[in-house]
Amino acid sequence: MPDYLSCRLCPRRCGVNRTLTAGRCRQTDKIRIARAALHMWEEPCISGERGSGTVFFSGCTLDCCFCQNFEISQQNKGYFITEDQLTDIFLRLQGEGAHNINLVSPTPFVPSIIKALDKAKGRLNIPVVYNCGGYERVETVEALKDHIDIWLPDLKYFSAEASKKYSNAEDYFATALAAIKKMQSIAGKPVFGEDGLLKRGVLVRHLVLPTLRKDSMKIIEALSENFAPDDIILSVMSQYTPMYRAAEHREINRRVSTFEYNSVLDFARAAGFDGYSQERGAATNAYVPPFEGEKLR
Repeated sequence: MPDYLSCRLCPRRCGVNRTLTAGRCRQTDKIRIARAALHMWEEPCISGERGSGTVFFSGCTLDCCFCQNFEISQQNKGYFITEDQLTDIFLRLQGEGAHNINLVSPTPFVPSIIKALDKAKGRLNIPVVYNCGGYERVETVEALKDHIDIWLPDLKYFSAEASKKYSNAEDYFATALAAIKKMQSIAGKPVFGEDGLLKRGVLVRHLVLPTLRKDSMKIIEALSENFAPDDIILSVMSQYTPMYRAAEHREINRRVSTFEYNSVLDFARAAGFDGYSQERGAATNAYVPPFEGEKLR
């Protein structure tokens, strides 16, 4: 069982005793979340008609300069809850009709999440989604194998130069690909219910960035070399909006062009992947949910 005593949950492996102080992720061992509600803005096989029961955790393993959720990932907005309260949140969301429990940026709190899910056993009967930036340790993925049904990782970069420049993670691609391979070996091929919703499997998200369409194509090429088209679901996203510190890098301080996005989408189709694309109108901050600075009463 992973713990907080010498934290190595993420690839940073900072080794901090998080029962005493914050780790590289800016979090201690106290669970901090910023939102827990039904969420309609995931892929259709996740959100369905009633929504995904989404819990947004504070902190992150990455330092993305363009993060749309920077208030919680970088600026620590959120409020503290206990493991018992997290269990209650899971059950409340299920009672509100959630199709699944969607854990967003959960890596800093994996030990607590495992305990909260264990407490919900026998009462929680909807899939659990691990919604992450892809920058994961294989060992942490392995520790979650009996608790996660759907893996929803990003695969952001192929280029080490780009991943270092924009997310401060030079080892991103090799690390993320290894984690995704482990996720797929655990989950197997995607399994859908009669309602068309995903019940088990891996859905890989790739956000197309300005000027990096060729990097995107290298990512898709790598996926095709490591997975059969029906091993995973691929979601090619166009919603990039310059936010947070994106203006520090002139080349990404704009939205993705139609040409850039469509060329990546065409490349994914030629590689044989089925999955999801986005309308160009998704590139707006209107899709960023409100985050609570302190617990709502």
